[in-house]
Amino acid sequence: MSKNIKNLICLILSLGLILSLTACSNAGSNSKNQSSAAPSGGTSSQAADADDKTAPEQTDESANETPADNSDGNDSESSRILVVYFSRTGEQYTVGVIDHGNTAIVAEMIADETDADFFEVVPEDDHYPMTYTELTDVAKKEQNDNARPAYAGEVPDLSQYDTVFIGAPVWWGDWPMIMYTFFEENADALAGKSLVPFSTHEGSGLSGFDKKLSSSIPGSTVLRGLAIRGNDCQNKQDSVRESVKNWIAGLEF
Repeated sequence: MSKNIKNLICLILSLGLILSLTACSNAGSNSKNQSSAAPSGGTSSQAADADDKTAPEQTDESANETPADNSDGNDSESSRILVVYFSRTGEQYTVGVIDHGNTAIVAEMIADETDADFFEVVPEDDHYPMTYTELTDVAKKEQNDNARPAYAGEVPDLSQYDTVFIGAPVWWGDWPMIMYTFFEENADALAGKSLVPFSTHEGSGLSGFDKKLSSSIPGSTVLRGLAIRGNDCQNKQDSVRESVKNWIAGLEF
């Protein structure tokens, strides 16, 4: 064999040996790199398991968060309004015989403006005459006797109201005595509330309804009252409604 051929064979064998050693070295390096990465990152399935373990904790934390309170504190149930009134039909001074009481008309207008509930004070024993002169005699006797006539029905749960409008006709310059029955029996429940008096009359105005109401219900806040002529209730209802609307608009409750 010639010398040149021998040299060529040696060169080929040397190159083969070098390539073989290089391949082994790279394989060992890759294996070493994979082994050192596993504890920190894990395999793709291990990473998925780790995410599954944290996801429920994040979900629970989010579910337990308290929503922001965007309420303004004016719960409709704790700020409702009640209209309490005593009213009479029959013969009325300067008006004649009526079948819809003057005070009832004003009470209904108030309720329309305020979306209020009603409670009508109705005598348990309705002995009041339907003629005007006789009625005034009975009213005067009750006042002289400091009577406390009973009323029928159950008073609504007053705890659900913040503001109570209270109205009646003026009898001998004062509340009808049946209204004092209502005041005294419900004084504790009405304390702390805003009370708004209104009267119907034929010249005596509010007749101190506000001061007498304040004395009867200690601890209450008595707001500015309204006095409406009974004749107007029957014959000038548009004007009365406007007065009621303006009055309510000026109240702070």
